[in-house]
Amino acid sequence: MAGTTTTTAVAASASSLNTDKLNFDKSLSFESLKRVVGEWNFHEGTKTGDALSRIPEGTEVVVTKEMELPAGVVALLPSSVKLICEAGTGYNNIDCEAAKQRGITVCNVPEYSTDAVASMVMTFVLSLSCSLIQQQRKLWGRGSENREAWATLQGLRHFELAGKTMGLIGGRGAIGSKVGEMARVFGMKVLISSRSDRPCPGAEVVSLDDLLERSDFVSVHCPLNHETRSSLGTKAFERMKRSAYFINTARGGIVCEEELCEALDSGLIAGAGLDVQVDEPPAESSRLYDLAQKNLILTPHIGWQRRESRQRLLDSVARNIEGYFRGDPQNVVN
Repeated sequence: MAGTTTTTAVAASASSLNTDKLNFDKSLSFESLKRVVGEWNFHEGTKTGDALSRIPEGTEVVVTKEMELPAGVVALLPSSVKLICEAGTGYNNIDCEAAKQRGITVCNVPEYSTDAVASMVMTFVLSLSCSLIQQQRKLWGRGSENREAWATLQGLRHFELAGKTMGLIGGRGAIGSKVGEMARVFGMKVLISSRSDRPCPGAEVVSLDDLLERSDFVSVHCPLNHETRSSLGTKAFERMKRSAYFINTARGGIVCEEELCEALDSGLIAGAGLDVQVDEPPAESSRLYDLAQKNLILTPHIGWQRRESRQRLLDSVARNIEGYFRGDPQNVVN
């Protein structure tokens, strides 16, 4: 298989805590992992409270996928644990500082789903630009009302992307850069905001306020950390055009979700596409479900889930483990 390692397996023990999060359709191969570590324990459905019981003494490597490993759990890990591999890009679910204090290396996989997530962003853009969901919804059922829907847009927005502006918050990373590349194919102008003001080929680097005010689509591409948590709320939405759309495929916690709901409900912004939410799934009482009947496209964090991306992710985790045992750890985040 392309991208897999061919080294002899290390005589070590590893535990994958929530394997079903990755292999929910039973379509993936785990051979790349088995080639680098001789003994594996593959668990499913592990919750944070179950983690310690599934990491016995002697385990050297722990693999997780978006599962909370707070300081209290990290502090009680067996002394044999030396490496925690987050099977994904975001690692805000792991207390990296607590791991560092225990001498445990934490690594992630930064670029396994670049094309998949960028495609998800553009799927939102294309769908919002032609009111695709609302257009389909008005044809549900039969009768004269549906027949009339063929003759008019009935007030729904429908516009070309050429000449429109795509604003990428934190857009210098792999996914943001890919979105910029795709947007330019459609004739869109690209703005990015980041900590660095160095030039970015094919895009104009601007302040966040400038980006919000000028963009027709605002897409989030920054990590979730103590600086970005709840950093986008009413003040940001008030700066956006009333005709603009907000897209988030990064992390739900970056956005003040209730304030976004209010902006959508009041018409402060035209609409949104969310593949990530603060709580996944959102609570039954969440306003997101009602807004999904109006001007919100809501998807269940599927951007990274294409089968090819998930296989690439597993193979990349294997390379991270191989690098660690080789004395050359890769993608270390602590």
